Amino acid sequence: MQNPEDNHSLLMRAVIDSIISSREDRILMIAIVVVDEEMGIGKDGQLLTYISGDLKYFKEKTVGKTIVFGRKTMDTFPNKKPLPNRRSIVLTSDENYECECEKVGSIDEFFEIAKEIPKDELLVAGGASVYKQLLPYCDKLLLTRIYRKFGADAFFPEVSEREWSEVRASDLHEENGIQYRFFEYERVR
Repeated sequence: MQNPEDNHSLLMRAVIDSIISSREDRILMIAIVVVDEEMGIGKDGQLLTYISGDLKYFKEKTVGKTIVFGRKTMDTFPNKKPLPNRRSIVLTSDENYECECEKVGSIDEFFEIAKEIPKDELLVAGGASVYKQLLPYCDKLLLTRIYRKFGADAFFPEVSEREWSEVRASDLHEENGIQYRFFEYERVR
C-alpha cells in the first residue's frame, strides 16, 4: 500500500509541472546548499562550518531575490533576523512562531506565493526538512561541496544522476585548510 504522503507529493509535483509547462521554461525554484562529503548540512542546529567564500557566494546568489527556509534555519541567522536585501519566507507548522518576515504554515500555502515569483527569483535555503519537501520541485541546484566530513546530524537529499545533470563546476578553493568547490546542476527532464 502506498504511503498517503507519497500520493500528496506526486499530486503536488503534477501541479507544479503544470505551472512550469504553462510558463515557458520557467524555473520555479533553485535549491542552494553547502554539503560535506556525506551530504551533511548541519549539526546540533548549526552550520557545519563557516567558509567566508561560500557565505559570499550565497549572498551573491540570493541578494534581491526570495529565499524560503524553515524555522530551524531562521533560528541560525544572526539575532534570528532575516538576511538583509532579500524577501524571506519561513515555512513552519508552528503557529506561534514569531519572526520579522513572511511566514507560511504549509506547502500548499507556500506554493500559492511561489507561483507569483518571477523566473530564477526563488531559492530554497534549508534546512533538511524544507529541502526534503521542496527539492522535488526545484529545477536548478547550487551546491557547494566541502571535501571533509563533519559528523553531521542533518542531511541534504541524494543528488542522483538520474535526476540532476552537472552543468558547471568551479575550480577548487581552499580556506583555513578546508577545500571546497561550487557546483551547478539542472534537473533532467
